Amino acid sequence: MDPSTREPLELNEEEQRIYELLGKVSDQELRRMAKLLAGKGDAELFGQTEFELRDRVHALGARALEAVAEERQKKGWIRRC
Repeated sequence: MDPSTREPLELNEEEQRIYELLGKVSDQELRRMAKLLAGKGDAELFGQTEFELRDRVHALGARALEAVAEERQKKGWIRRC
């Protein structure tokens, strides 16, 4: 299915709050990814660039988890590891 034809995903209040928090966390990293990809030719998209992009995506996921955990700690929720 073409992503542009999908219906928007409805979010409840908590989901929307987390979505907005993740947007703040991810914006700068998405810009870095765009620069990385734009600076590579077709023959360079896979291989080393692919691994660099995967590392950035994993780092972004880690930052997202940290941001949500910190937000919950601010609210006084107990953080379990």
